[in-house]
Amino acid sequence: MAMDITIHTSVLPHEDPDASLGFYRDILGFEVRSDVGHGQMRWITVGPVGQPGTSILLAPPAADPGITEDERRTIAEMMAKGTYGWILLATRNLDDTFEKVQAGNAEVVQEPTEQPYGVRDCAFRDPAGNLIRIQEVR
Repeated sequence: MAMDITIHTSVLPHEDPDASLGFYRDILGFEVRSDVGHGQMRWITVGPVGQPGTSILLAPPAADPGITEDERRTIAEMMAKGTYGWILLATRNLDDTFEKVQAGNAEVVQEPTEQPYGVRDCAFRDPAGNLIRIQEVR
């Protein structure tokens, strides 16, 4: 018998909760499901409208008490280079989606491109440096 497991929440780090909220809510059009904490220590859950079972938790990476100061520095360096967090999203109309996200002044990493592995996608960075790849659903 197959197990009944779904992807509920993926986690991405943020450094500036207001900038991240502006990107996911105002540019990507995600709804805010929760926003707890204060100052830089906020945990913000966002997700696509009409998909209440799938969310992204934007979390402050420094909040984990199990992380050492050296690890915090490494995470900060990786976030600055855009090599710490990433997520793959999907859309039916990549060109329209790309134009809307680009119009929101998101940092473009790659314009819509036909990849050699059979997908067409584009890429942006969110305010924390996370790589956001958007793949076209065919």
